[in-house]
This record gives sequence, C-alpha cells and structure tokens, in this order.
Amino acid sequence: MKAQVFRGVNQLFYEDIPVPELAADEVLVQVRVVGLCQSDIKKIRYPLYEPPRIFGHETAGTIAAVGAEVTGWNVGQRVAVMHHIPCMRCSYCLNENFSMCDVYKNISTTAGFNPSGGGFSEYVKVPGHIVKNGGLIPIPDNISFEEASFVEPTNCCLKAVKKAQIAPGQTVLITGAGPIGLMFIMLVKHFGAKAIATDLLPSRIEKALSVGAEAAFDARDSDLPAKIQALTGGLGVDVTLLAVPSDKAFYQALDCTRKGGKILFFAEFPDELEIPINPNILYRREIDLMGSYSSSYRLQNLSADIVFNRRIDVKALISDRYPLQDLSKAVDQAITPTPETYKILIYP
Repeated sequence: MKAQVFRGVNQLFYEDIPVPELAADEVLVQVRVVGLCQSDIKKIRYPLYEPPRIFGHETAGTIAAVGAEVTGWNVGQRVAVMHHIPCMRCSYCLNENFSMCDVYKNISTTAGFNPSGGGFSEYVKVPGHIVKNGGLIPIPDNISFEEASFVEPTNCCLKAVKKAQIAPGQTVLITGAGPIGLMFIMLVKHFGAKAIATDLLPSRIEKALSVGAEAAFDARDSDLPAKIQALTGGLGVDVTLLAVPSDKAFYQALDCTRKGGKILFFAEFPDELEIPINPNILYRREIDLMGSYSSSYRLQNLSADIVFNRRIDVKALISDRYPLQDLSKAVDQAITPTPETYKILIYP
C-alpha cells in the first residue's frame, strides 16, 4: 500500500509499505479521507518524534478486514476512527482527565512503524483496545466520509467549550478564525452563546461572520478592547478561547475578558515561549486560566451527534482537497495559507 512516511523533520516520503497484519482482536480500515490537523503539521516540522512514523488521525473509511475474534463489526461498514481511547481505570481517567492517561497516549491506530495515528496511508490498523472500547463509530448512510472525518476535531473543540462552561447568553471571544476558530464559533452559537472573533486576514474575518460570529475584528485593531466593551455592556467577554499560539493574543484576552471570566489556552505554544504576567491581575480580577488538550471520551457520542445530525455545518470549513501523494504541498499551504485556506482534507 501507499503511505506518507515521516523520516525526519520536513521529510515526508510517499512509499510502498506492507499492509498492516491483523491480530485476532484488530480491525483494518481502508482510509477514504483524513483531515490535516495542526498537530500533524507540528509533528512533521519539528523534532518532536523519532522517525519513521506515519501520522494522520482525523480518519474516516471502510472496514476492509476484521480479526478472528472481532464481533459486531463487518467488512464494508463505514466508520469514523478515534485514534486514542483511555483505559477508564487509572487516576487520570477516574478524574476524567482522559487525555493524560498513559493508555490514551501510547496505544494508537497505526499504518506501520511506531503507532502514530496512521491516517496518511491507504490502510490503518485499529488495535483491539480501541476496537473493543468505542473507537470505531458507524457513519450514517446520509453522511459523507468528509463530514465523518470531523468527529475527532469536533470532540477536541467541544471539550474546550465544556471545560470553559460556556452557557447560553454568554459572550465568547475567539482569537483566530482558522478551521479551529471557525468550529469554535459554530459550537459557541450551537450552545446559545455569542461569538466574537479576531484574525489577521480580512477573508477569515468575513468567514467568521458567515458561520455565525456576532462580530469579527482585525486582531491588530488597537481599539479592540473598547469595541469589546461596547458589545458587552462595559463588562468584557465571559470567556476567551485562544485558538492561536500568540502571546499578543493572550494579553489581548486579558484586556477583553471581564472580571470573573475565563481564558482557555487551546493552541499549543512554542516550548521556548514564556509569557510574563502580573499575578495580581488574576487575583484582583478573579480571572481563571485553563488549558484544553485533545479530546474527551465522555464527549464522543455528543461529538458524533453534532456532526452526524449536522447541528454545525462542518462542510463549510473545507477549503482544499489533496491526494495523499501531495501531502507535502498540503502542509506547505497550511503553513502559508492563502486568503481562502481553511480545513484541508487528504485522500489516499
């Protein structure tokens, strides 16, 4: 089969490799579409993981083979694939910190080499732990593979929305109107809150408005805090979701978030970046800082419901489609987006 093999920083090779062999409790999925995620780009561009590996984890496809002990799944079924499932028994899981679980971190779908998602290939193997514990999600007949590939990123964004306790009637500032920021806008609106977005690109500011933002501004606007105050009765927003790894965006969030509000870090910042802050700002204004990483097992069914019942329009996020052999071109476009670049999908 063909796969894009990571063999070092910025080194992707379109190679012929063996189709993964199945153990008795495993399932083989033919990949029909896989989303290109910012975390994939980070792993390709920085020395974070030892090669060789095959990345890609926002996967939807068709079951191509099942192990002898597998029950409940059949060749030909259309499925969305979750690349991690927690153990549900460790201290992290018992406190619902599922993404901190060692099993969650270390058991993954694979197309070969060190398991790393494996979606950038023609076939991906789903380990028995994931098969048995809800990692395969049937795709309804009326839902495309493209739409189904959004279940995992929807879960990640939904986890952040739930963690920040975003509620009807609140106002939420979303910094960055790329594919993740746009999904946040949709989810915030779905749950009855109002979204305000910022970005540097005029096209993304317009896109934010088109998917449901109440207002959208240039992130460089020096009057942004005053405009936010005017939109919120002088209070500021209830929650800010940082969807870009920018220290300027964080300081802007401090200026725009009300007393008693929350600031949630969703984007991953460069490790070398440090952000100095006067702790009295948090103390006197009672600002909560929090982070949200990856998905939540508890939200898996709700994420599938939101996508499969089209409660948000994930198709509006898709801007580009590349064949698997052009993955490097897709990564380059994501790094230096055109004004119309949003979510990029890859097709083996």
